Amino acid sequence: MLKIGVIGGSGCYDIPGLIITEHKKMTTPFGDPSDTYRFGEISGVKVVFLPRHGSPHHIPPHQINYRANIWGFKELGVKRVISVNAVGGIRPEMKPGTIVIPDQIIDMTKRRESTFYDGDDVVHIDFTEPYCDELRESLLKAGKKSEIALMKSGTYVCVDGPRLETKAEIIFFKSIGADVVGMTVMPEASLSREGELCFACVAVVTNYAAGITEKRLTTTEVIEMMKRVSGHVSGLLKETFHLISDKRGCACKDALREARM
Repeated sequence: MLKIGVIGGSGCYDIPGLIITEHKKMTTPFGDPSDTYRFGEISGVKVVFLPRHGSPHHIPPHQINYRANIWGFKELGVKRVISVNAVGGIRPEMKPGTIVIPDQIIDMTKRRESTFYDGDDVVHIDFTEPYCDELRESLLKAGKKSEIALMKSGTYVCVDGPRLETKAEIIFFKSIGADVVGMTVMPEASLSREGELCFACVAVVTNYAAGITEKRLTTTEVIEMMKRVSGHVSGLLKETFHLISDKRGCACKDALREARM
């Protein structure tokens, strides 16, 4: 039976239908993860769920211990991680309620611990394609099979937060090719690659980004939109779990091969 890791973001604090059988508190060489890992099963598939911001929601994006979170999944034997992220839509087609399966990342974070290799062991991972192709394909197939509309690609620009962006920043992000903006996919994606884990993102557009409309941005609309699409997200995940192969044919499992100096 597969063991798949799921990271829940703002407004995604559980997976409907997931029967929790165990809570496991862990300590890693990089400190404590955001919360206990929830072991459960859904339709015969073993899942390990972690709320990124803790439970209740109390850890802002710039203070999340990303290294501990990913290391914990690896220690638990997880090989694949799906991250659920609330994002702002930068382009008109990225309207609230849209679910995007991004294929690229622009990292604008500045003050996060973003590698497991801070000592004498120097590692340079290939990050040309930041998401696992196999895992993305499973998500896209699941969307088609379950008739859940998905944006098949997109570039996620990640910022530190916790403040929201200025209008000028969003104009700049759009000019460099970003489609959605969020605060959490990095360094989750790069740490997963260093850990030789497959990683993919389910980005839920909860609102238009700053300046796209004249509407004031609020956290309330983020939570409300996540609640509205929670059924689609859980349905997508459930279908995806059944489409993931036991064997990994992607390059993620060999990410450290020829990466060390």
